[in-house]
Amino acid sequence: MIIVLKPNAKKEDVDHLIEKIKSVGLKPWISEGVERSIIGVIGEEDVVRDLPLEGFAAVEKVMPILKPYKLASRDLRSEPTEIKISKDVKIGGKEIVVMAGPCSVENRDMLIKTAESVKKSGAKMLRGGAFKPRSSPYSFQGLGEEALRYLAEARDITGLAVVTELMDIRSLDIVARYTDMIQIGARNMQNYDLLKEVGKTKIPVLLKRGMANTIKEFLMSAEYILSSGNPNVVFCERGIRTFEDFTRFTLDINAVSAIKELSHLPIVIDPSHGTGRWGMVASAARAGVAAGCDGLMIEVHPNPEDAFSDGDQSLLPEKFDSLMKEISAVAKAVGRSI
Repeated sequence: MIIVLKPNAKKEDVDHLIEKIKSVGLKPWISEGVERSIIGVIGEEDVVRDLPLEGFAAVEKVMPILKPYKLASRDLRSEPTEIKISKDVKIGGKEIVVMAGPCSVENRDMLIKTAESVKKSGAKMLRGGAFKPRSSPYSFQGLGEEALRYLAEARDITGLAVVTELMDIRSLDIVARYTDMIQIGARNMQNYDLLKEVGKTKIPVLLKRGMANTIKEFLMSAEYILSSGNPNVVFCERGIRTFEDFTRFTLDINAVSAIKELSHLPIVIDPSHGTGRWGMVASAARAGVAAGCDGLMIEVHPNPEDAFSDGDQSLLPEKFDSLMKEISAVAKAVGRSI
């Protein structure tokens, strides 16, 4: 249910309305717009329907939200939402935010070197895996807290905000201690217990699309985080599995415009995983920017042939620098900036 407030609604009337909503076990979700402010009401449909909302002094009108993803829907908020990651970084505005770094944090020196390089090229965020979900139990699984400390040190040195993956509820406290944004990987997109736990924090969440999930399922996973109390969600399209095996996955550029149509939340793309081939990353990144994405996640490694993971899709620093110049031109052409 959406409650549209009167433009001249008094604060005490709005506060009274919110308290009444809470008193019957419903959750109010306040969205302040340029011309109108609204309150999304989430909870049992019978309770919502029986509450005489139109009788409150602050209420102009009441409308149902028909989509199952209530809080993620554009029905709740027609204007795009900007998600604040750090003091200097917001995702969802005119500026396209680039996250770059190695797939795995392998050691301190490599990470610092890579962070300084991508910062110089114009990246605003540092990506790096401390805990790595791998298909094989014998593959490198990450350095854990040691890697998180390196990421925090790289942030202190460069000023880049940090995004890293959370795989397990038991690691939430320690990951939250070091990062600016928590990544929920493709394999955990429907790990609902994990989604609900990150929803209890206010830390921004980068939600990656599962490799075989629909757009609707993607939106419903975001709804788990939002309904648990965390409004800071950013979608990430990272490629889906199709019959095609030339690329690692098939990057679904359609997902950018679909999410923009259906949700007020921002979306970034991951052309590194979406292609699995470093030589195709630049063209996929350009396509994403042209399609309207709000950010890019790019894997960069100073020596990809020796990378512990995903070397085939990692760019050398000089290739990343060239990519930044290319996507800057595309961004300018569509009224955005890098």
